[in-house]
Amino acid sequence: MSIRTSTIAIPFLIASCLAATLLSAPAFASGEKTESMPPVCPKGQMWDKAKKACVPYVSSLTPDEDRTDYAYRLAKDGQYQAALDLLDTLKQPNTAKALNYRGYATRKLGRTDEGIGYYLQAVELDPNYAQVREYLGEAYVIKGRVDLAQVQLQTIKSLCGTGCEEYEDLANAIAHPIPS
Repeated sequence: MSIRTSTIAIPFLIASCLAATLLSAPAFASGEKTESMPPVCPKGQMWDKAKKACVPYVSSLTPDEDRTDYAYRLAKDGQYQAALDLLDTLKQPNTAKALNYRGYATRKLGRTDEGIGYYLQAVELDPNYAQVREYLGEAYVIKGRVDLAQVQLQTIKSLCGTGCEEYEDLANAIAHPIPS
């Protein structure tokens, strides 16, 4: 390798390695446990756990679980419509987790009543799913129905106590509602 080539190639390789490291690190988003968040992929792609790589949304080999997890990642990053588009590709869209994330992205797009509908479907499938109860409670706070949010808070308390993230987040939302 010539001196000129190495002076160009070495900084490029260092920058590439640094970028790959930063892009593959999970984001610290809204109190989520970072170890479960997949890496960020380019637009139109999602993380495939088995391949440990970004693949196009249209890849039919990527399991629904990976699609659902990545849709949540998109939603937590503020890409709500992209999250909904990815959830539309699920083979089994009517799971508690998928409905919860659909409700979350929909609510964040300002369609709170529609989001509540998805949350209620998720609760029907899994009444012990604390996260969906947190998000349902937050939607009730947005609607001004603190009484219904309190019911969700008490249910979360019975599921995981007052120290779990879901309880703490909903208690905070009830105590400090954000005006619509």
